[in-house]
Amino acid sequence: MALIEQDVVITTKHGRMPGFTACPDEPGRFPGIIFYMDAPGYREELCNMARRIAKQGYFCILPDMYYRLGTIRFDLPRRNDGMSAVVMASMNHLTNADVVDDTAGILGFLDAQDKCAPGPVGCVGHCMSGQYITTVAAQFPTRFAAAASMYGVKIVTDQEDSPHLLLDQVQGELYYAFAEVDAHVPDHVIPDLSAALEKAGTAHEVQVFPGTEHGFQFVERAVYAPVAAEEAWDKLFALWERRLK
Repeated sequence: MALIEQDVVITTKHGRMPGFTACPDEPGRFPGIIFYMDAPGYREELCNMARRIAKQGYFCILPDMYYRLGTIRFDLPRRNDGMSAVVMASMNHLTNADVVDDTAGILGFLDAQDKCAPGPVGCVGHCMSGQYITTVAAQFPTRFAAAASMYGVKIVTDQEDSPHLLLDQVQGELYYAFAEVDAHVPDHVIPDLSAALEKAGTAHEVQVFPGTEHGFQFVERAVYAPVAAEEAWDKLFALWERRLK
């Protein structure tokens, strides 16, 4: 399928946020999908994943969430302790409130696009953005019909802004995919999240993929697990098909 691809700039409360969009080069308008990045940030690997989403019949936008820090790009094959420290610092500078503000700008951008269908949207977040897809689904309950987290972190914390505390505000459907082995997800998170989802009555699925590690859906990682990755993609596309089309 041919795609329309663009490098774009999204106006937010805090400035100008670069991003990448892709949608089918076909007549019609397509449901919007926001692809929230993982901790290593904006890169071609994520653009390729956005293209895959677009080929399923969506208008996908991948925002560069580190724009407050300038232009940050990591050469991940050369990752060392120093680079990892900068990755973590970049991740930790963001807050749930920041991403809510940015999402308001992204939704406004989508609403102005001729190729993006009006109405509800979906989203997916990897790694650090598992917390953010939960938060925005709660803060924009009439806009997010479907939200998914891939090996998300900080979804259940002891902080006042812990996303799991907002689950009773979510009106859409949530999907959480976890790796079996993930040092970034404490043992209590999955049972606590499942209990909070049940208590809130939120439509959801929580799935743990046996034999996988954090980042298993990224094809350029050593931990890439193709069978699990494809099953997670299938679950993701089924969720959006069910809720957005």
